[in-house]
Amino acid sequence: MANTARNTTHDRRLSTETKASTKTTELYLYVAAVLAVVITALVVGNGEGGGEDPFGAEQALRYITFLTIGYMVARGLAKSGSRDFYDEHGN
Repeated sequence: MANTARNTTHDRRLSTETKASTKTTELYLYVAAVLAVVITALVVGNGEGGGEDPFGAEQALRYITFLTIGYMVARGLAKSGSRDFYDEHGN
């Protein structure tokens, strides 16, 4: 008689919604953009004539808020349509 037993120990294929944020370039670009805004706000200041700061803390925080909203929307779109697959035993 032939051996007809089958190996039925298959790993299940599971998925997360998407890659972790630290594995994407979005996070690194976001951090770089925020740093650029902060550095620009620190460097651009009152000139020789005094007067108002052309790029002050209030404006810098506004741009950082816009960048944060954009990052959150981008992550939401990324999570809505992609999957990151892995096997049940972590392979």
